[in-house]
Amino acid sequence: LLLVLVYEVHVYTGAKLGAETDSNVFINLIGTRGDTGKRKLHRSKNNNVKFRHGQMDIFCIKAVSLGDLEKVLISHDGAGPGNGWFLDKIVIKQKEGKEAQEVAFLCNRWLDEYQDDGKTERELTANSKYFVKENSSQQWRVQVKTDGDSPEPQECKRTLVIYGSKGKSDELLLSPQTPGYVCFLPRATNEFIVETGDLGDVYKIRVSCDDVPGFEGWHLKSFHLEELHTKQELNFDCKCWLSLNREDKELVKEFPAVNEDQKTLPVYKYVVSVHIGDRWEAETFANVYITLYGKRGDTGVRKLHTSLAEGRKFQRNKVDSFLVEAVSLSHLQKVVIGHDREGYGAGMYLKMVTVKESQDSDKEWVFPWWNWLDTHLGLCETVCEIVTVGRRLISSPKLPEINMKSSGLWIMDITGSDLSNEEDPICLSFIFYGNLSRKKLPLQVTGKAIQFKDELADIGSISKVQVTGPHSELKQPWHLDLLHMKHTGTKEEMYLAFDCWFNPNEDKCVELPALYADQEPLPVVEYAIHLHTGHLKKADATGEAYLCIQGEKSDSGKRWLNSRNRLITFARGQVDVFKIKAVYLGKLNQVLVGFKSLKKDEWFLEKIVIKEVFYTFSAHVFVHNDWINKCSKKDFVEVAIPLKETSVTSLLTKDFDIKSRGRWQTWVHCTQVPEDVPDIQVVVFGRKGKSPAQEVQNLNDNPFLLTVGDIGDITKVSFVLSGPRLGRGIKLHKLRLKDLDTKQELGFHTETQWLFGEDGSETVTELAAVRPDKPPLRGVLYSISVHTGTLPASGTHADVFITVFGEQGDSCKRRLRHSNFERGQVCISEMRAVDLGQLSKVLVEHHNIGYGAGWYLDQIVIRESGKADGQYAFLCQQWLDSGVGDAQTERMLK
Repeated sequence: LLLVLVYEVHVYTGAKLGAETDSNVFINLIGTRGDTGKRKLHRSKNNNVKFRHGQMDIFCIKAVSLGDLEKVLISHDGAGPGNGWFLDKIVIKQKEGKEAQEVAFLCNRWLDEYQDDGKTERELTANSKYFVKENSSQQWRVQVKTDGDSPEPQECKRTLVIYGSKGKSDELLLSPQTPGYVCFLPRATNEFIVETGDLGDVYKIRVSCDDVPGFEGWHLKSFHLEELHTKQELNFDCKCWLSLNREDKELVKEFPAVNEDQKTLPVYKYVVSVHIGDRWEAETFANVYITLYGKRGDTGVRKLHTSLAEGRKFQRNKVDSFLVEAVSLSHLQKVVIGHDREGYGAGMYLKMVTVKESQDSDKEWVFPWWNWLDTHLGLCETVCEIVTVGRRLISSPKLPEINMKSSGLWIMDITGSDLSNEEDPICLSFIFYGNLSRKKLPLQVTGKAIQFKDELADIGSISKVQVTGPHSELKQPWHLDLLHMKHTGTKEEMYLAFDCWFNPNEDKCVELPALYADQEPLPVVEYAIHLHTGHLKKADATGEAYLCIQGEKSDSGKRWLNSRNRLITFARGQVDVFKIKAVYLGKLNQVLVGFKSLKKDEWFLEKIVIKEVFYTFSAHVFVHNDWINKCSKKDFVEVAIPLKETSVTSLLTKDFDIKSRGRWQTWVHCTQVPEDVPDIQVVVFGRKGKSPAQEVQNLNDNPFLLTVGDIGDITKVSFVLSGPRLGRGIKLHKLRLKDLDTKQELGFHTETQWLFGEDGSETVTELAAVRPDKPPLRGVLYSISVHTGTLPASGTHADVFITVFGEQGDSCKRRLRHSNFERGQVCISEMRAVDLGQLSKVLVEHHNIGYGAGWYLDQIVIRESGKADGQYAFLCQQWLDSGVGDAQTERMLK
């Protein structure tokens, strides 16, 4: 019989504005043995009022054992504005026999008809599971003292995380046991009882507050922790503000444990630098978050909010640096970085992250990525984990010119795991690739640390280091931690974090890029190799095989396809897939394949397809269509197969699953705006048409709605001045559009951009939409020559307007700058516009005001300024006069 269990459901309502709900909430728990069916979350065990802002509610659900929990269906019945709910996460605890299980289901989204995607039901999948053995938990009494000058407490989620030698606690919510009781009053001491797993020796805590609008801050005085079973006590003298407008402007703080027995760990202000790449639409306006991981714990998720660099954060080809204060993490191992936007183009192209221990450090850890963080581009993810390739000097050693090519030695220190038996050294090969040649150094590793020296003469500047082996029988696995290299002459220095195991009966090959201060490190790329054996009779073969991929930057070295002491069989008509990691090789040009068969087998290799999955999304095809090993007397037969073709898949790898209804949220940010704000209209152009003109509702970065209809992919936006000309231009800093349905975002380059010209003399300003997968339409300066006829009274003093039409839209109505068009004269004006493509027609008109406003127009000639060829002539040879001929004052010229 299956047991009936009690599932304890912890529901965390978010801390966003309006997150709470009064609606009825329903849940269905789904496990490997079935589900509970839809249950109403009726009465909270710990709160009188459920689902309040930033609150955690506990509910109990009795059900027959569901096995391992996999999914949760959560929903509510609230309809209409203001009835939505922002759910942070759900944690479900259960106990079956002696083992307790805790499963987390992250949500961090709205369930609201009027927010996010409009859904009020979400399916959540299990993010993490914890199995806690009986008697291994710890209970802590936590005493928190608030300083006397702390403001009156506001509704804000405050959490604690405890770190120990055996692990860390969950995020522990510091909330009152008694409903309605107010904690964290000035000069108050508050007490909480919290439960954790066995953490071992506690070495730090992290305290954080939620970013709630209007939160004035919390002046924290101290924390006191007492473990209730062992009576172990820990004191943390905090004396700091958690506030976005005081001291360090931080809502997260870490404090080391102070013990008489052990040295207190230092607190560092890590400098985290985010390097955005030089790609179209590489920039983002999203909130960016990072977690640093080291040998000693992590920093938790931190929002990167205040850059040390000037200007807008996370812009194309820019480096922004941020301070992240944390108890020392020891050696850094990886970072997890991500952002909170979800549409195509809303993400960023991240080149790399670098981290140094303080602003005075001379070395930094390097985390290369070279990819998109975007829901529709690259890997279609907005969060990535980047393992470090090592540490480098921040600036190149300054040497006298005479010593720039000074002779000297590279001193190299290898650190790895201990060898239990020093009589059995491990034989490895270190291959140093340079821009001139390479050098292979065989090495016998006999212990935890080993040093060797070499000039590495004649190889030039080192580009990468490869380690292969083991070349001897290995009795136990051995871990290579780090290779530290320092040159005695040039003082160049780098730390390469190999962090890999060498196992018995395995031929390993790992490589990392050289890390120089003034060079961007090449990424380590995974290449997927597809070997196609032919369909011919007896095409299959068994033997030993290797290959070497050659590219414009380097080669992969010899990579074995069979494991040591084992043979590999290539079956007729089969495709075998192998994966290797190598420092980016650049454009591939040929593959060397080596094969040896003990049975004198002949292998018919049809082709090799190599895919770079991670970076350029390209497939390289190498066609052989021939036998290998036929009539050969050699041990190994090696063939060189040149590149036949390369195909690149489009960057846009994921289609929109939601159809756009042409509703775009729009942000326009300007400065130097006249006191009497002018009437400005906006027209949006797409591949299939243009929107009606709509009013720009504000210029101060507050969002407003543009309804553009079904105009296809947006190509440009035109701002049109409706009233009189301005005395000077309006400085434009930002234009951003976001589709409310697909969440797609469009950027526009606004550097050095003025609305209506710097002097305010223009009536239209156009900006091309910037997409990640294709360059924007270029800006063009058109020269417009207006030829007035020679008939008597041909000239006019009226204002003349022109609209130029092309295959890529129109220019909107422009006023020509000349104020008088005299008989027989040619007046030349210039017009800045986004490239219209091939021109097709021109609409010309004038304001028929005043005596003699009529005009006889001969022709209009338009060409690109600075181009001698390719001009367009539009003949008119008619009057534009309300009192002559057909009495028209506007004409369409083709």
